[in-house]
Amino acid sequence: MLAKLLIQKTLRVPASTGAAGDGTPVARQLDAALLDVGFSASRALLDHIGTLAPAPAMDLAATVVSAVRELIGDHVRHNAYFVGFPDDVPDTIEFWTDRLRAAVLAGGGSATDAHPRDAVTRGGVNLLDLPAYGTYQHTYAELLAAHDDLIAAAGDRVTVLRLGDTVDVEAERLYLALAGSATPLGEADLALLGELAVACADGAQPAEVPVRENRAVLNGIRLVLGRPLIGVDTTTDVLRLACQVSGGDTSLVTPTRFRAFRRPERRVLLAALDTVVRANAHKLGDVARYAERWKRLAERLHPHEYDKWPHAQAVFAVARGEQRVRNLAGRAEAAISAGAIGPAASVLSAAPGMLLRSADRLLRLASPAERSTVVDAVAGALGSTSGRVLLSLREHVDNRLTPASARIYASRSRTAWVGPDVRPPLPAELVAELSSLLDAEIGARLPEPERPLLVDPEVLDVALPLSGKAAEGGFAVLPRGSRASVSGELLRFFTYWRQTSRRTDYDLSVLLLDDEFRSAGQVSWTNYRHDGVVHSGDVTNATNGATEFIDVPLAVGARYVVPQVNIYAGESFDEVAESMFGYQVRARDQLGAPFEPRTVRARSQMRGQGRVALPIVFARSGAGWQAVWLHLYLRGWPSVNRVEENTFSTADRVRALLERRYLTVAYLVDRWRARADVSTWDGRLPDEPVTFVGIEAPEGLPDGSEAYTLDRLSELIPG
Repeated sequence: MLAKLLIQKTLRVPASTGAAGDGTPVARQLDAALLDVGFSASRALLDHIGTLAPAPAMDLAATVVSAVRELIGDHVRHNAYFVGFPDDVPDTIEFWTDRLRAAVLAGGGSATDAHPRDAVTRGGVNLLDLPAYGTYQHTYAELLAAHDDLIAAAGDRVTVLRLGDTVDVEAERLYLALAGSATPLGEADLALLGELAVACADGAQPAEVPVRENRAVLNGIRLVLGRPLIGVDTTTDVLRLACQVSGGDTSLVTPTRFRAFRRPERRVLLAALDTVVRANAHKLGDVARYAERWKRLAERLHPHEYDKWPHAQAVFAVARGEQRVRNLAGRAEAAISAGAIGPAASVLSAAPGMLLRSADRLLRLASPAERSTVVDAVAGALGSTSGRVLLSLREHVDNRLTPASARIYASRSRTAWVGPDVRPPLPAELVAELSSLLDAEIGARLPEPERPLLVDPEVLDVALPLSGKAAEGGFAVLPRGSRASVSGELLRFFTYWRQTSRRTDYDLSVLLLDDEFRSAGQVSWTNYRHDGVVHSGDVTNATNGATEFIDVPLAVGARYVVPQVNIYAGESFDEVAESMFGYQVRARDQLGAPFEPRTVRARSQMRGQGRVALPIVFARSGAGWQAVWLHLYLRGWPSVNRVEENTFSTADRVRALLERRYLTVAYLVDRWRARADVSTWDGRLPDEPVTFVGIEAPEGLPDGSEAYTLDRLSELIPG
């Protein structure tokens, strides 16, 4: 299981320690099997399998194939409601008329056109309950038999798998990278970190764990194993830890129902609290923000039973309101309310990260005379702030020269708030001054490359992964705001879901928008065809899993193509046993089954709050089509969500995100150009070792080279 996770995360196959022998036949079989699903084994990987005995060679090959099939969504059967999709999809009205006629016939007798008309006018027909509606009328084998084999095309995806070290070495390498990440991890990576922390508990440990949620995961494992905690220096660190071991939200966005703690665990948590507050009583200022959660935690920890830790007891006294502590944010707010913006900046200077996050507000409120004081405070805080915060502020000020068409805020759970941008723009000279200060600090923190830097131009438009919360897990998934060019003639979207316990109906839909982000049509279960776009048919029950497809020819007249997944009924994205979204790119004459793994370009999980998922948008420009990742969820309604009902809210969010300027890998590369030898990769292999930055590293880089690919881009974020 661990080997499979490592392959899916890194596209590196851990070397087997099995017996030596002749595994050449297995290597040939693996090579053919991988090509069928759009992957290729490197020469080193094939050679390694060829040196193994048949049994361990087969075990390794089976693990590799299983891992990559799951990665792209090929581990399930993707059936379509209309067996001939994209051909033989009926007109929507014709289809519903046939279903109504079948309903009348089910009562006996014959049905004329007048009978369905009478049934509708009586108002006694639920269209979703019509005979044979929403359930497959053919087997998966019958679907495959109805389609010719896929015709190979030059644009089909081929992803290279490389040979790694042993499982233990690969696990430790990934563990140290995730634990020491300078940016917050997404849900999938946090879960992976937890598994690796157990496997690597007795091995090397990261020198530093900068992200507090990562510390909570590691300390949760250490608490259960009886190991000393690491990096606990605030009261909130202890609260996060309690949430982690209770199976709750370590980001503290949503409340956690705390489990019962064993007495040794209670002692560890209370001792950690006592140590933090004893070292700095001002740490009590963080307690009031989560007062209710602290009160709930007190019911589990029984702090009144432990008089030897009075500073820990003070935490709960503050939470109950028995002891008042004025925190830094409160003092700053008091100064702002009094109109003393300069003094407010001075107060916040004690918390550099908080100061930089408040910089825009302070600069907007400051008088011209105070503005230089705020800028000086910001400049003085740059050296004490994490690289992620510096980059976030740099991206922010880049968007403050003019008011946005709409102001959007995407939460950690990827739900999005949108509204008018009523903030006055910052003066151009102020934006230029802040940008210059930030550029200098960020550039100085970038590591000195030991080798020439070779950059794949395809990676330049990838948004910097400042937070794993801005992306889903999956295959070839990019952070929110990233752009990737799309070639080919046809896009095919797919969504798959499998319900856990109750009937669940997800609806794949496409919203088409014009140049002004106005509706130019839609395709969904209520409208099977529009401007060449075709729906595969509605499936309303997913006991054994269900898939819906939509074909979009890239000659479509719309400027923006917005796929979305609406929950019509049943379980949420977080409740279903499994759910995914992805897209394929095809030539018009490729034929093949509706789902062909070689044509899958990206596949993402759908695990978020809200009842409408907006994973991606496709935008056309003079240079062609681009895929722009959104990773957003709309709140929607508890049930009966339809694309027709969210047209305006979807268009607003899409426009706000497309018009926003994101910091991309190109920004870091530009900072490097001033201090390193940087060249653009033209497809030819270099003669000497390089540091390669790209979506995927080419095979055959000279020995001694290092590659920063999609799974390692977060390591480029300076600390």
